Amino acid sequence: MGSMYALVALGYTMVYGIINLINFAHGEVLMVGALTSWSAIGMMQGAMPGAPGWVILILATLIACVVAVALNFSIEKIAYRPLRNRPKL
Repeated sequence: MGSMYALVALGYTMVYGIINLINFAHGEVLMVGALTSWSAIGMMQGAMPGAPGWVILILATLIACVVAVALNFSIEKIAYRPLRNRPKL
């Protein structure tokens, strides 16, 4: 559990250090990725009952990564790009 907290804290630190905007969506993206992989594992166990567990785990991880990247890209495009391009006060 501590490594998950450290991963989120590292993301906060890197984003704030680079663009000077705090991104509080790291926890939400982490949860969306976790729930996506959990759902994908459940669906694949029903769809591929004879598949080895490591194959299902790798496929679920790849699916979760794609979903998390798409969510992060949309957050950056909708929320952070307008903030970075706004006129300075």
